[in-house]
Amino acid sequence: MNEATYRAAKAVAGTIEAHFVKHIATATENGERNLAVAPAAHFMERIIDVAFWASLQREEGIDTRISLAFLPPSQAGKPLLFQQHLPLTARLLGKLSPGVERAGLYVGIWHEEGELYIWGTTNKLPHFCFVLDVSEPGLLVVKHRHIVGLGKFTNVAMLRGDQVKLVDESCGQLPDSPAIVTSLLGLSYSTVWNNPVNVLIQIAVTMRAHKRGGTLLVTPKGSERWRASIVHPLQYPVFPAFAGVADLVRKDNSVLSDLYWQNALRREVENMAGLTAIDGATLINDHHELLAFGAKISRAHEALPIERLLYIEPVIGGEPVVIHPSSLGGTRHLSAAQFVQDQPDSIALVASQDGYFTVFSWAASEAIVQAHRIDILLL
Repeated sequence: MNEATYRAAKAVAGTIEAHFVKHIATATENGERNLAVAPAAHFMERIIDVAFWASLQREEGIDTRISLAFLPPSQAGKPLLFQQHLPLTARLLGKLSPGVERAGLYVGIWHEEGELYIWGTTNKLPHFCFVLDVSEPGLLVVKHRHIVGLGKFTNVAMLRGDQVKLVDESCGQLPDSPAIVTSLLGLSYSTVWNNPVNVLIQIAVTMRAHKRGGTLLVTPKGSERWRASIVHPLQYPVFPAFAGVADLVRKDNSVLSDLYWQNALRREVENMAGLTAIDGATLINDHHELLAFGAKISRAHEALPIERLLYIEPVIGGEPVVIHPSSLGGTRHLSAAQFVQDQPDSIALVASQDGYFTVFSWAASEAIVQAHRIDILLL
């Protein structure tokens, strides 16, 4: 097997191997079935190396986007099998990418006599299967599927050029961690699509994907306190509250596996997330009912201006630190932080045009606004 020329691959492979070994061993002890095989560090190093160089290639002017999974065909349900094993090379991945770049489709990789090969494609993976997403040139994300639950994978690491970030799951165990953070870290999850946190994660992913930046404010249903922190008259008030997402979320669980329902929810989520691209904040309640969009945030009457917040990035080495809100970004971040300080029963989601994503919430134990930078969990 050729030695990796992408140095970050070698630097991170051992740590990622330990992550998979730990989780698969724990799941085995708990009697779980359909578990993946933890890839050895040298295999992960090779897969990451090849994927990185593939990410820098373009096929007919289009960037390479592809998802790789380490598993044998026997664990892939009903896979598409190539007649012959194909060599794992950057050039071949670039050639394959136009036909396999759709979400939920994975190029299967396995090994024989110490050599890795491509055997076909699949849309079914065992639990804790090693997955490597080529998201954009030079950007790779290592992840695995939740052992239970639906939707988002659990991200393990991000590699962007020479920059390597490893997800620190323990960040979700800090006091007052918002549910969206603990769910993305795999510490809590629901097995139903209409779980409020699962829906909020889908909204966050879609907000980040439109790349226009935006703010989503989530307030308690039935409360009007949020109006004290918004400039009036509202630019685009909605009355009665629009329940496109909410009506689907309230559906009986017996129909939630229906593909039509899931597609309908995705469309409504995309519509709601699209409104965040409009200048100003989009307001919903915690039942996902749309209240307004294009709203301008202002400091509540007699409220103090926010001077500090607790910044947390869930990566190894990323210790919580108290900073001034202006250090996070521009007006969008500062106004969202002010809103949460004035409305501590609300949360704010802020997407930046450069891909950064921050969740603002109130930490009651510290009496301070906390800002979780979670873009590494949404990739």
